[in-house]
Amino acid sequence: MTVNYDIVVIGGGPAGLAAAIAARDAGCASILVIERDRELGGILNQCIHNGFGLITFDEELTGPEYAARFEKLALEGGIDFMLDTMVIDVSSDKLVTAVSQAEGMQFIQAKAIVLAMGCRERPRGALNIPGYRPAGIYSAGTAQRLVNIEGFMPGREVVILGSGDIGLIMARRMTFEGAHVACVAELMPYSGGLKRNIVQCLDDFGIPLLLSHTVVRIEGQKRVEAVVIAEVDGHGKPIPGTEVTYPCDTLLLSVGLIPENELSLTAGVELSPVTRGPVVNEVLETKVDGIFAAGNVLHVHDLVDYVSQEAAVAGRNAAAYVAGSLEENGVSVPVTATDGVRYTVPQSIDPERMPDELTVRFRVGNVYENRYVSVYLDGDRIYHRKRMIMAPGEMEQVVLKKAELLAHPGLASITFKLEEA
Repeated sequence: MTVNYDIVVIGGGPAGLAAAIAARDAGCASILVIERDRELGGILNQCIHNGFGLITFDEELTGPEYAARFEKLALEGGIDFMLDTMVIDVSSDKLVTAVSQAEGMQFIQAKAIVLAMGCRERPRGALNIPGYRPAGIYSAGTAQRLVNIEGFMPGREVVILGSGDIGLIMARRMTFEGAHVACVAELMPYSGGLKRNIVQCLDDFGIPLLLSHTVVRIEGQKRVEAVVIAEVDGHGKPIPGTEVTYPCDTLLLSVGLIPENELSLTAGVELSPVTRGPVVNEVLETKVDGIFAAGNVLHVHDLVDYVSQEAAVAGRNAAAYVAGSLEENGVSVPVTATDGVRYTVPQSIDPERMPDELTVRFRVGNVYENRYVSVYLDGDRIYHRKRMIMAPGEMEQVVLKKAELLAHPGLASITFKLEEA
């Protein structure tokens, strides 16, 4: 038997909840959220540190507190939920196949879909580190769940590879629990996390951050006994003679996040080679009609507040699509990222259909000081603002005005770039 809903949201984390609430507020009453975990909230349930909600709620909350506020709004709004349910297929005609222990296999036909599956951590197998495969090697997110949810301490003498935000936060968390964190090694010459996390999680506890360093060997057979860390050159290759051995029983990996897009591929959604998330337009609709995307499944965010903002846009536009009010003009102006800008979201814009103000988010490809962020409409520069410092770990954004784009009839390209001060 097939169940019908106007909107199906895949994922009950911060993006999925925000999208469902926004769709309901936009007038859509038939909404289903499918979540593979036993409860709503997604990754926020294990993020017990504070720092969430400063933009959305103008106060500092923990991850569970932030999630609980959206969960309360969703439950009060009469949104339907399927928990402990795994989506195994999404077709291009928006038929969702899901399976659960309680209900078995289920088919849900949607008029619109919002992809909000989040992201996953890059595993050790992608790193090609020589050595055995002993116990004591964890991704930072797994260690976070073990400590914060399961009450299990992974180890006492810790080395962290990668300076993503989860790794930085776990350096502090492991220290709080009595472990000794010897260092955080980072392959790149800059950190992959927020500056505030470097200060609050490493500097405040005297934990060294070794930039341009990586683990070149793992020692130990049954359990990690030590790791060997070496400095790398400008091409990321270890420099002979710089090896230092760090005795430890635990290695945490914080080496990048990857959008969870297997379901997107089954639906025929085009993915960006840079973000590994869907290619979307100004309404966050993918190349597949009626399928929208938001949150970390679209591109990895630095702040959950931005996830919520972006997902709300996707939810409202999904509701408009179902209502038939999302006009299709057939115009798609490509947004090009160049000269230091790695990517933009969205990747194309219809000036006629965009809202009066459209937030375009992007990341840079290196650490830049005293550079201008510039936006060109064909050859005309419409935006030119100086940034004192920009880094890949922190997302940037520019607000484009509809009136400015409409003032350029026949617009062929929109270009984001960095320029010298």
